[in-house]
Amino acid sequence: MTPEGDCFRDASSGRFRAFRRLKRRLVRARGAPNFPDDTAMEPPVSDLALRANAPFDLAPLARLLVEADDLALVNPNAKHPFDPLEWREKWLNEADDASFYLVDATGREVGFFALRVGIGPEVRHLVYVFVEEAARGGAGAQLAALAEQAARDLGAISVTLKVELDNEPALRVYEAAGYEELGRRNGMATMRRDWG
Repeated sequence: MTPEGDCFRDASSGRFRAFRRLKRRLVRARGAPNFPDDTAMEPPVSDLALRANAPFDLAPLARLLVEADDLALVNPNAKHPFDPLEWREKWLNEADDASFYLVDATGREVGFFALRVGIGPEVRHLVYVFVEEAARGGAGAQLAALAEQAARDLGAISVTLKVELDNEPALRVYEAAGYEELGRRNGMATMRRDWG
């Protein structure tokens, strides 16, 4: 199985659901933002920009996913510590995969996502979404808009994604960005945004 969406979930990753719920409770109790967008708790971050991951470089992603919990939320099937060779050969290995970094005003990478070919080249599937904690709080809406523009630039007329049902901030961001929920299964919502 390959991970998809904000966090892949199967029978072996139930512990990640419990951890995520606990982490959310702790984060909310401290008043810190939640992923990917919790504008009620913190003012929006400064504008983020997009940088294509070309030439292919996973060193910034390794820096972003140094914590085992962060890596597990993005891809619970990936080994910890982050292994660039594993990601190159197993998770971002298709010729048509496109990956991107979110960068802040200083040019520092603060987030990541990939767009994999979905059902045909005109559909892209948004996967491996991550924004570092310091950049959260408004970043979700920017990420959704930048991901859509990147998919358009790749010739897509639609983007699909999967998101955990208990990740309410992400669900709100995607719904606000115009994503339609197609169905629910195994604790995940499948969503799609068409514009073509």
